[in-house]
Amino acid sequence: MKIKAAAVVLIFLAAGLLFDTGLAQGIRKPVWAGQFYESDPTRLAYLIDSFLQAANPSSVQGQIVGLVSPHAGYIYSGQIAAHGYQLVRNLDISTVVIIGPSHQVGFEGCSIYLKGSFQTPLGLAAVDEILAGELARISGFGYLAEAHQKEHSIEVQVPFIQRVFPQAKIVPIVMGYQTEETINQLASALAKTLPGKKALVVASTDMSHFLTKEKAREQDNKTIELLKSLEINTLLRKIGRGENIMCGGGPVLALLLYARKLGEAKVAVLSTGDSTAAGGPPDQVVGYMSAVVYLEEKSQSLNFSEEEKKELLTLARKSIEHYLKNGEFLTCETSNSKFLEKKGVFVTLKERGELRGCIGFVEPVYPLSQAVIQCAVYAAVQDPRFPPVKLSELDKIKVEISILSRAEPVKNISEIKVGQHGLLIQQNGRSGLLLPQVATELGWDRATFLKEVCRKAGLPDQAWKKSGSLFKFESLVFGEE
Repeated sequence: MKIKAAAVVLIFLAAGLLFDTGLAQGIRKPVWAGQFYESDPTRLAYLIDSFLQAANPSSVQGQIVGLVSPHAGYIYSGQIAAHGYQLVRNLDISTVVIIGPSHQVGFEGCSIYLKGSFQTPLGLAAVDEILAGELARISGFGYLAEAHQKEHSIEVQVPFIQRVFPQAKIVPIVMGYQTEETINQLASALAKTLPGKKALVVASTDMSHFLTKEKAREQDNKTIELLKSLEINTLLRKIGRGENIMCGGGPVLALLLYARKLGEAKVAVLSTGDSTAAGGPPDQVVGYMSAVVYLEEKSQSLNFSEEEKKELLTLARKSIEHYLKNGEFLTCETSNSKFLEKKGVFVTLKERGELRGCIGFVEPVYPLSQAVIQCAVYAAVQDPRFPPVKLSELDKIKVEISILSRAEPVKNISEIKVGQHGLLIQQNGRSGLLLPQVATELGWDRATFLKEVCRKAGLPDQAWKKSGSLFKFESLVFGEE
């Protein structure tokens, strides 16, 4: 957003005159070159490349699906935007879908630029007409010429895209009124259209507008925390009420909802700042943020072959036997990369179907093979509920291994699926954990599961209601026949 702008001009159009999906758009000429960014192509390319070279974004482990990028003049937010573009510049991207808010025109839905290209001082960025047409067909959104005519939120992203992905096409989308219906409609269309394509989504937004520096920082920090924790419903309510948090909140939420439909979505903030860094007045601050939206990588996931499972079970049994005979832990050398990856692990011992010992590591603190060795021994000789296992009874004992995914906070108990998720509660220095199979074996429903994990920690039955104390995880469970 232009820093000195005092107000946003809205042109309200009759609903019946909004869209013409058959209109040939042609070349959209640059409007803001020379104001928001350099009009000379040599200077513009040099400036963007300088921004990219100075950027040092943190890497993420997972599949990147989109960026959140600011759209102020480059003097204000160009360096911040560069962190996102630098992170993705080595990706194999064929099309960039750019979603920006409408600053000039008020209308329902979204306007998709269907045909032609966007021109900047760096040349023409062609529209991916096939993908644009698919998005229009599935979403029901068409083309409104006035929405694109003077809109800067899309235009300022294009030169970065041209430098980072010189061969990529674009699909420019301007979002009108940022209603929940429009946001969901666009997110669903993206989820139905983009998978399998080499596509990146860029949600164009600035943060809070025209607050004092102190209030802007406070407001933006709250918004960033909501984004990082994917508090989408809270953000939807704030945007629906028109709160001063993000001018492009609708495009950002469309990106987040699209990502969530693909898998375990995560948001990593790469860079933040505000207009005062470039001389903007401290009582009329605009905030900026660059962030990446990605799908968390299930590193090696919980996918193990039957041979690998048998190898781990054998390792657990041999570890117990070795310790009972020699009083020391077994040493294990392996070249299997899965066994060298750090994992949370529990080893459960059963004798004639009854529990005989169970101990594990919730956090992935040891390589899997080492964790299995230690947990097997601890379950045999250090579970305080049972006397130590004797070598003479080892033949009667069956070994079961549970390999855990990372524990994630439970935001709503409706997320908990009995039989699929285990529960961990941590509160007031106490903790309790129940593996997924416990609820299944004992026939518990979700309410009982929640109550019992609290009791396991020595906490009141309703302790799980305290925000931030309850976590869920999944596990791969396998045992000896």
